[in-house]
Amino acid sequence: MKNVITALDVHDVRFPTAAAGDGSDAINRGDYSATYVSLKTDAGVEGAGFTFTNGRGNEITCAAVRALAHHVVGRSVEEIFADPVAFWRSLSADVQLRWLGPEKGVIHMATGAIVNAVWDLRAKLEGKPLWRLLAEMPTEELVRSVDFHHITDALTPDEAAAILDKGLAGMDERLAELSRDGFPSYTTSVGWLGYPDDKVRELTRQAYAEGWRAMKMKVGGPIEDDVRRASIIRAEIGPDALLMMDANQVWDVDEAIANMELLAEFDPYWIEEPTHADDVLGHARIQQSVAPIRVATGEVAANRVIFKQLLQAEAIGVMQIDACRVGGVNEVLSEILMAAKFGVPICPHAGGVGLCEYVQHLAIFDYLRVGTSLDGRMVEYVDHLHEHFVDPVRTRDGRYLLPEAPGYSATMKPASIAEFSFPDGPVWR
Repeated sequence: MKNVITALDVHDVRFPTAAAGDGSDAINRGDYSATYVSLKTDAGVEGAGFTFTNGRGNEITCAAVRALAHHVVGRSVEEIFADPVAFWRSLSADVQLRWLGPEKGVIHMATGAIVNAVWDLRAKLEGKPLWRLLAEMPTEELVRSVDFHHITDALTPDEAAAILDKGLAGMDERLAELSRDGFPSYTTSVGWLGYPDDKVRELTRQAYAEGWRAMKMKVGGPIEDDVRRASIIRAEIGPDALLMMDANQVWDVDEAIANMELLAEFDPYWIEEPTHADDVLGHARIQQSVAPIRVATGEVAANRVIFKQLLQAEAIGVMQIDACRVGGVNEVLSEILMAAKFGVPICPHAGGVGLCEYVQHLAIFDYLRVGTSLDGRMVEYVDHLHEHFVDPVRTRDGRYLLPEAPGYSATMKPASIAEFSFPDGPVWR
């Protein structure tokens, strides 16, 4: 039986997070939103996918999904996965819409929403959570799912196959470890830039009591405020817990270097997005200057080519993949494999709407089949909006527990979609 995709629905779903300061940083203060895609099939199974936005503009991403929908509606799952790169390119290299990128921004994020929905659909049809589907997939099929165009100077198909074959060794033992202990995580919920000092202190104490031993704060406001807030958090968590910092691209290169000299006394594990996301050489100079503090970036890296350059330039000590900024699972596979080739640990970006639900699968797959080490690996965790998902993330003692339900954990509750749909949902009237 062919599982034909008969319809694509897209919903503009927005949550009013700006008023409380949730998600606030040096450059963003938004209403966490999702361009939510539902694929209907003649088999009655639905695939779900989304891309995350920050409020206004979500309607533009929804429009981009509609413009791309004809590439998926009417095709069967079997046809798509018989030639996955051809399918991926039909979206990412549409002969007219590609001009709006290419392979970046709204059009690429819309591509990711559709691609992720297709992978969610396949995982549901096979009765497996996505991490297991990927981890158990034959090497040849995984390699066939990656578009190596423009990255063969950094990673060839043969090199990717060798990495994946090597990852088969010891996979059962690694899976048993994750089943027992969960996947390491850190929390960003303590240190949003819009929170007053007392709230930062209270949330830090609470997170530490709940078992978190790695926490991230936002920086990029007045440097004296950053220093004061870093002092508060470090005092609460002690010298042994990890403290990460995130500037959300707000600094110039020289400014980043100067500010990190002042913040170094608080022993930051990394500085995230210290400058403009596209400034590969700027990141390289910062990394050279602030070492042994690591530079981390990737949550708004537009595509695999930017990641290739960051790795080739030795510009990052931590690679932060994002599940839906790029073109979905296929492109993330290429990024995970390149990180393994260059020996850079992956710590996925999460938070927002559903990003935690997404990236847990990617990090677990990376450990089981590609990176094969937990050294320096953590998944970001933010305690926002999980209640709106059918299969929300679960944590224990600061670690993610393995998802068990089939799919990509992307399905939102119908009641949440109805309540928070913009502009007609009850919340927005």
